[in-house]
Amino acid sequence: MRHPFETLTPDVVLDALESVGLRGDGRLTALSSYENRVYQVQLEDGTAVVAKFYRPERWSDAQIQEEHDFAAELMAAEIPAVGPLKLLGETLHHFGGFAFSASPRRGGRAPELDDGEVLEWIGRFLARIHTVGAKKPFASRPRLDVQSFGVESMQWLLEHDKVPLDVQSAWTKVCQNAIDLVAIYPVLTRANGQNGLDDSGVAVLRLHGDCHPGNILWTPADAVPSAGPGPHFVDLDDARMGPAVQDLWMLLSGDRSQRTRQLGALVDGYEQFRDFDRRELALIEPLRTLRLIHYSAWLARRWDDPTFPVNFPWFGSSDYWQGQVQMLEEQMEAMQEEPLVV
Repeated sequence: MRHPFETLTPDVVLDALESVGLRGDGRLTALSSYENRVYQVQLEDGTAVVAKFYRPERWSDAQIQEEHDFAAELMAAEIPAVGPLKLLGETLHHFGGFAFSASPRRGGRAPELDDGEVLEWIGRFLARIHTVGAKKPFASRPRLDVQSFGVESMQWLLEHDKVPLDVQSAWTKVCQNAIDLVAIYPVLTRANGQNGLDDSGVAVLRLHGDCHPGNILWTPADAVPSAGPGPHFVDLDDARMGPAVQDLWMLLSGDRSQRTRQLGALVDGYEQFRDFDRRELALIEPLRTLRLIHYSAWLARRWDDPTFPVNFPWFGSSDYWQGQVQMLEEQMEAMQEEPLVV
């Protein structure tokens, strides 16, 4: 059975764009994206757009539209997020069985995360993103929690026999123990009360959701004067409800002292625009643990997409799962250590 993306030929991409008034000149370049299909398309007028074709059956139209509306709110607040163009009065379109959108092309390089000034700059914009995100909740998009990222991921992997028998017992035990440790945090267990607060009083708001360095394009001051220097945030595909620290921790790397310095710079910038709740620092390792479990399930669920076996040939072996056991054991230790302090 052919995967739906196998029918997404260059002609379909160009015809889809023409259906909303964008005439390509025949040149298109596939950009790095595994979840969706994303292309840079040169237009006849000499400009270029980035066309995004959403993975079928992942998000509903309502959920995609919430992503688009959130991006529009951010741009209206003069925050450098890259959102879709409104074409024929809409941002979400359909063609050939695919939902798609088109966005302006934005260049840039990876941010220098060893530079405290860069991290401070990113922190300021994250605070502004969260200020907008806190104004109202998502109605259709899910929440980042232990049930969807941890429990459901674990259950799916076991029910579909994705963990080899020789490591299944060890992985199941350590995964369940890790989930139990994560579940002690009310903000990650759907125990949310009113006004965007969970039962412990930690705020839950609309997030970028996948704020790793690859989703931040850094524009030098003299590169694109119209865009402005500094960070540009792209790919709100994983936007969802959750605690603010989710958009900070993926920008940290290195040993504890390095991560402390990086976090300090981010928070210094963040607090120029918005208070940061220090209680959220205890969520960094639980969130990392959930992402680790969810990532394995994400790879397994996408294995029928021909792109995945080609790009992740190491996935699924006994060695891979043994490595996951070790990483989850390390995460259990990390979750029981004192959190970072800034």
